[in-house]
Amino acid sequence: MSVRCPDDDAGVTAPIPRSLPRSSSLAVAGLGALALLTSSALLTPGPARAASPPRPVTAGERGTAAYLDAVRHEPRLLSDFFRHLPKGADLHNHLSGAVATEYLIELAADDGLCVETATLTAVAPPCGAGTRPAADARTDRAFHDTILRAWSMQDFPPDQNGHDHFFATFGKFAAVSERHRGKLLAEVGDDVATQNQFYLETMVTPASAGAERLAAEVGWDSDLAKLHGKLTAGGKLDRLVAEAREEADDADAEFRTAARCDTAHPRPACELPVRFISHVSRGSSPERVFTQIALGMRLAESDPRFLAVNLVQPEDGEIALRDYRLHLRMLNHLRGVYPRAHLTLHAGELWPGLVKPEHLKFHVDQAVDVAGAERIGHGVDLVHEDDWQRTARTMADREIAVEVPFTSNAQILGVRGDDHPFTTYRRYGVPVVLSTDDPGVSRTDISREYQYAAETYDLSYPDLKDLARASLEYAFLPGGSLWHGNPTRHGYHLAAACRGERPGLAAPRPQCRRLLDASPRAAVQWRQEVAFHTFERAFGSTMRNEV
Repeated sequence: MSVRCPDDDAGVTAPIPRSLPRSSSLAVAGLGALALLTSSALLTPGPARAASPPRPVTAGERGTAAYLDAVRHEPRLLSDFFRHLPKGADLHNHLSGAVATEYLIELAADDGLCVETATLTAVAPPCGAGTRPAADARTDRAFHDTILRAWSMQDFPPDQNGHDHFFATFGKFAAVSERHRGKLLAEVGDDVATQNQFYLETMVTPASAGAERLAAEVGWDSDLAKLHGKLTAGGKLDRLVAEAREEADDADAEFRTAARCDTAHPRPACELPVRFISHVSRGSSPERVFTQIALGMRLAESDPRFLAVNLVQPEDGEIALRDYRLHLRMLNHLRGVYPRAHLTLHAGELWPGLVKPEHLKFHVDQAVDVAGAERIGHGVDLVHEDDWQRTARTMADREIAVEVPFTSNAQILGVRGDDHPFTTYRRYGVPVVLSTDDPGVSRTDISREYQYAAETYDLSYPDLKDLARASLEYAFLPGGSLWHGNPTRHGYHLAAACRGERPGLAAPRPQCRRLLDASPRAAVQWRQEVAFHTFERAFGSTMRNEV
């Protein structure tokens, strides 16, 4: 949770893989694979790579690409490759849904909570009729596994629609997750860091109870300027901001204790730069939605730990559908009041059959054109919208990235493979960043998301490298970029201050060093480039040795 910029020359520790087995999948690799990699045919983008600009491929990239191609049918080696692959940032991550469910069960036991046997919902003690102590899960494996399945997608039949089960999990463990933001962040931060990611933007709900009280006190007014005036009158909103900041301070203290940040043996999470995005509950009353947006944006302008707001809860919910355009007008208005606050929106997390056809026509388009979203979360229904090609071109022109969590999209919407618009976004030049959404609930991690992308869409190693770079380029971290111009459209070329630098081989020269010192974004990007050098030296040299 602490905002830190790790040392720029810190790299990934990627052990040299063991000698490659001479199995059937590798027997045809050898010199043939390496020769193919140096041919112009393999460097010409296929359908899934059409948006990627041509660029020179380094010797390290060629060797690493050859290794990836050689182990595509070797599950253990492939998994090892993706675990060590530097993977940028996770920009679409809900903190309460990101932590391992097993850890939530342990926290429930530590807190003396109870579990309702009928609904498997965690509740406060004492444990009366119809409940069991959560601590029973420590000794009763069947009880533990029943809770695990209720609080996550564990063992959920993959051929069934998981929408309702997925969204129901959060209410079941809310009594646990709401108590321990700092401990949850220590767990999630460790996982992000050990997955070889370098930055995290995670979503939380600041001062939830206070925002609900203030919204009820102020009430609704369709004149949004007047409504904002009522919120700020007499310092009401400022007091709510102070409450949210105090809450964040408490979470920070809990995090530093849990992660041992001030000891001789800190956990990996201590070195991870983290920022927060404020949840807004789109299924709530209009006055509460407006209050939460105003709080999140005011926080983003006054507390560097907070950067942006996002609407959450099912986009297909009755109120979410009814008030969708109203919510976008609220966002448009408040962005005029708080221009330094960022905005990413869950939009287009819909699919035919889930909602009526009229609701599939405009959600992504309006999130971009009306609300002015800087990133889109999910965006799965894109090609079902009116004039979707124009929307895709607009996103590409404005560099509005789409956050893609493959596992979540498959579990909630049943959308996978060719049905997913992943290749469409790339073909139109829209920046794409891979993410996890709720990896604890979904039982996934970012390495699996990258592996799924590579296997499903036949991505090359340079493709994967640029996806990882995009996740830092389109993060909301402040400061100038390490890259020049529009990298999605023109390729990743070092900015003028660092042109000619070789991350991982030499320390940055003074002009580049000044950029890294002044820009948290560029500093993290440089750290990833150093990690790529280490990674390619390990995996690329293995392929060269085999050849």
